[in-house]
Amino acid sequence: MKHVVILAHPNPTSFNASVAEAYVLAATALGHRVLVRDLYALGFDPCLNAIELPFAENFEPGADVRGERALLADADVYALVYPLWLNAPPAILKGYLERVFGWGFAYGKDGHGSEPLLTGKRLISFSSSGAPLHWVEESGAMQAIRALFDSHFAAVCGLTAVDHIHFGHIVSGIRADAVLKMLDEVGKSVRKHFGRLQ
Repeated sequence: MKHVVILAHPNPTSFNASVAEAYVLAATALGHRVLVRDLYALGFDPCLNAIELPFAENFEPGADVRGERALLADADVYALVYPLWLNAPPAILKGYLERVFGWGFAYGKDGHGSEPLLTGKRLISFSSSGAPLHWVEESGAMQAIRALFDSHFAAVCGLTAVDHIHFGHIVSGIRADAVLKMLDEVGKSVRKHFGRLQ
C-alpha cells in the first residue's frame, strides 16, 4: 500500500511536521510505502494558471503539476496535514488540491466533468489550530472544513474519507507529554484504518 502525506506548514519543526513524521513512522511500521510532499519545502506554486482551467483552450497542466501527478498516481491513501489559519487551511494546500487534483487526474475525463477518477482510494486528514477544538466547532469552521475539504473534495475525486482528526490548542510552550499523546493518536488512526489493508 502506498500513502502520500501532503504537508502544508512552512516550519520544518512545527507540530504539523511532527504529525507528518508520526504518520510516516506508523505507516512504514505496517510495511507500507510512504511519500511525503512538503509543499513549502518544495516551493510549490499554488496559483492555478488559466491554461489549467477545465475546458480551457489548449488545456495543459503545468510541468510541476504533471510531475506531482506522476508521483501520486499509484497512491492508495492521501493524507492531508495542515494548520488552520483564519479558520481555514493554508492557501498553498488549496492551490495544490486545485492544480494537482484537478481535471484529468482526480475528476473529469473524456468530456465528463463530474466523473471521479480516484475511486477506491482513501483520504485521511489531520488539522490543528491554536484555538481549542470546541471553539473551532462552535465557530462553524470545523463543519465547513469537513464539508469542503473532506466530504466535497472526496466526492468529486471518488475518494473515501476515512477520518479527520483535529488537534486544538496547539500553542508555543505546549507540554511535551501532551504533544506525544497527540502524536500517538496519529499512529493509532493509521493502524485502525490501514492496519489490515495491503
